[in-house]
Amino acid sequence: MTDNASKQKLDNQIAVLRRNIADLMDRATATSGSAAEEAIANRINDQQDLLNHLLKEREAKE
Repeated sequence: MTDNASKQKLDNQIAVLRRNIADLMDRATATSGSAAEEAIANRINDQQDLLNHLLKEREAKE
């Protein structure tokens, strides 16, 4: 895979993760109940960790 294609793939993955996080944040504001809130918070944290990893990877390719 070329460098440009690799960067494009990372950019696409980053965009998907950002949308996922936004959707989870919207769901979190509409959810009540500690178990549901905790589950959503855990998913947000997991998605944010993955996003941070991909952003670092993309930065290293620049």
